[in-house]
Amino acid sequence: MSSRPKKRKGKTNNKSGWKKAALAGAAVFLFGVAFLFFKVFGPNTDGFRKGAFFYIPSGATYSQVLTALEKEGFVRDIRSFDFLARRANYPAHVHAGKYRIGKGMSNYNIIRMLRSGRQTPVKLVINKLRTKTDFIRFVCQNLEADSVVMAQMLNDNVYLSQFGLDSNTALCAVVPDTYEFWWNTSAGKAFTKFAGYYKQFWTEERKSKAKALGLKITEVVALASIVEEETNNNPEKPKIASVYLNRLKLGMKLQADPTARFAANNFALKRITSAITSIPSPYNTYFSTGLPPGPICTPSKKSVDAVLNAPRTDYLYFCAREDFSGTHRFASTYTEHQKNAALYQRALNQRGIH
Repeated sequence: MSSRPKKRKGKTNNKSGWKKAALAGAAVFLFGVAFLFFKVFGPNTDGFRKGAFFYIPSGATYSQVLTALEKEGFVRDIRSFDFLARRANYPAHVHAGKYRIGKGMSNYNIIRMLRSGRQTPVKLVINKLRTKTDFIRFVCQNLEADSVVMAQMLNDNVYLSQFGLDSNTALCAVVPDTYEFWWNTSAGKAFTKFAGYYKQFWTEERKSKAKALGLKITEVVALASIVEEETNNNPEKPKIASVYLNRLKLGMKLQADPTARFAANNFALKRITSAITSIPSPYNTYFSTGLPPGPICTPSKKSVDAVLNAPRTDYLYFCAREDFSGTHRFASTYTEHQKNAALYQRALNQRGIH
């Protein structure tokens, strides 16, 4: 009677053990790959709804950038960011600028953006600015440009002479429009860009029209700034410009209320009293004859063109209408003007405006 051979349990157990070990190793490997993938490509930003801007100042070191990213809450896991940033050699490629870090961005996305210097441009919308201080504040609040340096430039006649300007006419270079800058633009580069646009705006046709009026470019801008402050009614601007051009030809004082406000540094004045008109300032056209030495605001293109294309009229006076519609009554004689002014003064009194 034959007996069945006995199974060798050792070999079977060894094979099973190797399989389990292999599967465990594979699982660990896959977990490691998944973990690494998540650390590289998974979200590593805190809860931004629409994204936020991260600013890197000029001259900043990698260490400063790393500290700011963590302190300002842009990166959640700073260790993984640092680990990957160093392997991407980002510490040697820190670029100043304004960067948008959006919701769900990964370490890879952030590092790639910062390392390449792919920053978000700043759009500066220049409208009416009245003083150099207003201009400096607006630009330097939106760009990295140094306000002290900008102030020095705008008061440096030697520097400004390269643009055909001086400390009184510096703001002539600022033509209201939308400008695009990198956030880390310096004061010098910012003003050079404004001056470049100013040069382009003054085409040969505009220069020719200014010459025909017997005015320099800066004088046209100065007159346009008065027109700008007189009214927001674009259709009336050429007629108002004609009044001041007629006065200039006759050697009359312009007696423009906006210049008195500028001299008083009080732009909210509704009534211009004798105390205001007597302020001794070259910008006060009640006190001084001729145009002010520079603009009293940054006039719009329409105001500049209103001066250049002013119609020929015999008007020497204008006064706001008593209905406060924003339009004006024009007059060729002082007697007629007095009647118009009386109507407006009566309306002011009725409304209790002082």
